[in-house]
Amino acid sequence: MFLASLLLAAALMSSAPTPPLRTPFERDPAHNTTATYAECVAFYKELAAAYPAAVQLRAAGPTDSGQPLHEVVLSADGTFDPATSRAQGRPILFVQNGIHPGEPEGIDASMLLARDLLRDKKLRPLLQKLTLVIIPVYNVDGMLNRNATTRVNQDGPREYGFRGNARHLDLNRDYVKQDSRNARSFAALFQKWRPEVFVETHTSNGADYQYTMTLIATQHNKLAPALGQYLQGQLLPALYQGMAQKHWPMTPYVDFEGETPESGLRAFLESPRYSTGYAALFNSIGFMPETHMLKPFGQRVKSTYDLLLTYLETVAAQAPALLAARAAADQALAAQAQFALAWEVENTPTATVPFRGYEAGHRPSAVSGQPRLYYDRARPYTRPVPYYNTARATARVAAPVAYLIPAAWGEALDNLRRNGVVLRELKTPLTGPADAYIIEDYKTTPRPYEGHYLHSQVQLKTQSSALKTIEGPAFVAVLAEQGPAARYLVEALEPQATDSFFAWGFFDSVLQQKEHYSDYVFEDLAAEFLAKNPAVRQQLDAAKQADPALAASGPRQLEWVYQHSPYAEPGYRRYPVLRWLGPVPAQP
Repeated sequence: MFLASLLLAAALMSSAPTPPLRTPFERDPAHNTTATYAECVAFYKELAAAYPAAVQLRAAGPTDSGQPLHEVVLSADGTFDPATSRAQGRPILFVQNGIHPGEPEGIDASMLLARDLLRDKKLRPLLQKLTLVIIPVYNVDGMLNRNATTRVNQDGPREYGFRGNARHLDLNRDYVKQDSRNARSFAALFQKWRPEVFVETHTSNGADYQYTMTLIATQHNKLAPALGQYLQGQLLPALYQGMAQKHWPMTPYVDFEGETPESGLRAFLESPRYSTGYAALFNSIGFMPETHMLKPFGQRVKSTYDLLLTYLETVAAQAPALLAARAAADQALAAQAQFALAWEVENTPTATVPFRGYEAGHRPSAVSGQPRLYYDRARPYTRPVPYYNTARATARVAAPVAYLIPAAWGEALDNLRRNGVVLRELKTPLTGPADAYIIEDYKTTPRPYEGHYLHSQVQLKTQSSALKTIEGPAFVAVLAEQGPAARYLVEALEPQATDSFFAWGFFDSVLQQKEHYSDYVFEDLAAEFLAKNPAVRQQLDAAKQADPALAASGPRQLEWVYQHSPYAEPGYRRYPVLRWLGPVPAQP
């Protein structure tokens, strides 16, 4: 390690004289300017040229804009790959900026910090204890769509990017469905690095309060016990303490059910569609820093800079504990048999937070004349408020031995592969015990949500068989072979999971019946079928007694007979992915 330090110092000294490397934010005396996409990329190119032994800028796949997604890697000794970093006991800190380019302080703060890590002798040793990966701008498309009006609630900068990408997608809802090229490139990059800590920078909307920085952390109950305990017991306390020492008191993200924060702060329950929920699937601790929209842009950039620096300091100092917790979580995942599919925050507070807010009141609106909420900055307060920070699972499933996915469902298979799932091609028929799901009921959003009509409240009927023959072409995903992708696999393929592929409409075609009957023709067939199957006739009579509406409707009874006859369409509402329960033999 000492030799690496000497080599880095020599490399840095040999690069003199260095270019100015001042950012647009610094060049503006009002600190109210954020870099354009061209300025941001040019800055990192200059940085990489000035310090080639310590930083690399690389294209990491396409985005919907046509411009590439970039990764910036900073390392103490020219180690720019994850395997070597881990072999040297260095955790990986992954920072992503500009998912919402109208919230750009992370873009500018990361530019400043990357430069200072290479120039400042006091900061340089941090890169000997970890590897830093930065996505300078994730939503390149939105950053190119620059304007000065869409963030109407926000205090600066003068111009900024737009929340949606080139396809008008909010990329912070795209981590599982991966409709965008941005998300697909990100997934490949995330799986390559699989960071111990993932940070995605944001700006909040909502209430007014004294804090410049608020923080969303991965919900600790959703993490493996070793990681959840480390997060709550070591990492979060150090982050809050470090920010307090830098004169940025911090609070959990200000989300609440009442009209004002005094009603109690509620942990943001991020499902895998969000960055922190996605990261948790792979035993990465995720964070979403949210600066306050009503603070000046200069303060927001400076607080983000100091928080990112605090992450570096904390991860470097706690590297052995962090790596041990991650290893324990991976070991637990390899043996996990039960998986949670959905969560809710409990209504019992787990603690109180000394919250720094402003007194709120109501006065007549100048627009409508009706009462409107306002916050009085002349009346600050600090008082304890309840904090609801415990989540419980509302749905669980026992993991199968494997999932069998027919080759026809290419979009689902592509997403699985992209996210690290190991798939075996099924070349010969497979026989053994399996469960098949029938989708009995579900609710669907009445309007599109991020390009999909999202399903929820899924009700399933399980059909188990001691013997099933699965004809190819198909693919098998064996749980025991998935390593860190096991939890992702389960939550993607179990229909009741909040952000499953089914929830996002990947399998919607099975929800539409393709064949039916003409009633005047089927009447005779149905009567003949009931006469030959008296047990079915008894079931129909029992159903009519239990349901007066069925008893009063001839068409409904005819449909009932059809659905209980061999004429019914076998694939209708049959979920195409099978849960395999027996051994999976090696394929030739």
